[in-house]
Amino acid sequence: MFLHIDIDSFFASAERSVNPKLKGIPICIGSRSNLEIFNKKRTYIKLMHENTGAFVTPVFYSDHKVNAHRNKEKTFESYFIDEIHGRKKTRGIVTTASYEARAYGVKTAMPLAKALHLCHNMTVVPSNYPLYHKLSHQIHAFILAHIPQVEQYSIDEFFADLSGWKKDNEVYDFAKELQSKILNHFDIPVSIGISKAKWIAKLATESAKPYGVFEVKDIEQYIENIPIQDFPGIGKSFQKRLGKHYISTLGDVKKHKSLFLSWKKPGIQLYKRITGTCGEGICMKSERKSIGISRTFDALHDVNEIRRRIMIMARHISYMTMLMKVNPTTFYLKINYEYGVKSKQNMTVNKIFSEYLFKKTLSIMYKTLVLHGKGAIKLSLNVSNFTSQHKKTLSLIHLHEDMKQNRLSKVIHILRERFGLDIIKTGNEL
Repeated sequence: MFLHIDIDSFFASAERSVNPKLKGIPICIGSRSNLEIFNKKRTYIKLMHENTGAFVTPVFYSDHKVNAHRNKEKTFESYFIDEIHGRKKTRGIVTTASYEARAYGVKTAMPLAKALHLCHNMTVVPSNYPLYHKLSHQIHAFILAHIPQVEQYSIDEFFADLSGWKKDNEVYDFAKELQSKILNHFDIPVSIGISKAKWIAKLATESAKPYGVFEVKDIEQYIENIPIQDFPGIGKSFQKRLGKHYISTLGDVKKHKSLFLSWKKPGIQLYKRITGTCGEGICMKSERKSIGISRTFDALHDVNEIRRRIMIMARHISYMTMLMKVNPTTFYLKINYEYGVKSKQNMTVNKIFSEYLFKKTLSIMYKTLVLHGKGAIKLSLNVSNFTSQHKKTLSLIHLHEDMKQNRLSKVIHILRERFGLDIIKTGNEL
């Protein structure tokens, strides 16, 4: 039997665990794009090291031990309000909303200004990612102390396999007991789904929320009328594809087995997951398949400043790459412009990774993506397709120079580990 343990409104629950005054009232956790990395003065940026797992995006922060004068508590006014030409403007988006706030229509990724319009009495709490990651790791360790096989699926989700550990008729009571222990120990509520199939257990958690336990005993009956968009992994594009075949519920999926089989591996995998026949177990240790960061900002028309920001973000990804000791060979750059215009490209370079190689490739890509006269509002960079540096697929042309640049990147990484990511910058960042 599988358990899927999902922390209810995690970021909001985390804040409530350290500030009980937030309980029982509509709150949301707000965040805004960290543009501090683009500052031209030193900011002593560091990476939260416990945040390098496969399930979370990197969080960069200013080292307050160095910048003691900047170690001030975030307030709504200081963090979310910008004054432009004498007028105040609310920035940021909703990261997590409590159930009390959701009752007013507040949703994740909604602009804060809109959320406050829907819920005037909502308390907005600035995000505190060090707290969330600390609690996530502590809860993971706590569950592991009670169950031998646990997979951390995301920052607030865990799978557990109870096979050979608990009898089927004992699982529900065990889940209730575990739920109570987590609440008593952390003051954090969780919901738990139970099923003989891994992905059905995850689906069952939605039936358990908030702070409940739900066991699926008859998978076929349970999935019959559940909308396809509720199943993990079915995005909008795939929903449209299924819609063309008049498939709108998970029960419809079961009736179209031959269709899914004709879609080869992706279709077969999805069919088996939905019907609970996949036989998948848990993964004790997940590996990151890509490294990426993005930043959103006010419309920027200066093509040189856009390029500078790309190079700065490349430095941060290079640091992550060196930290994780991987060799990405595919680089991706996406620029979002005003009015919904997007420009993106990826390039595969079968060479030994270095910061020099990455930035050089991005410069080439940027020349083809830049749109003069249009304002850029978001930059996204990504590296993937990790390849061993010793594989024959890596190009032997200019191998000596590539290895030299790679060694240089490693030396620079050591300095950045000690003194911050902006202790050394390349000329194209200035």
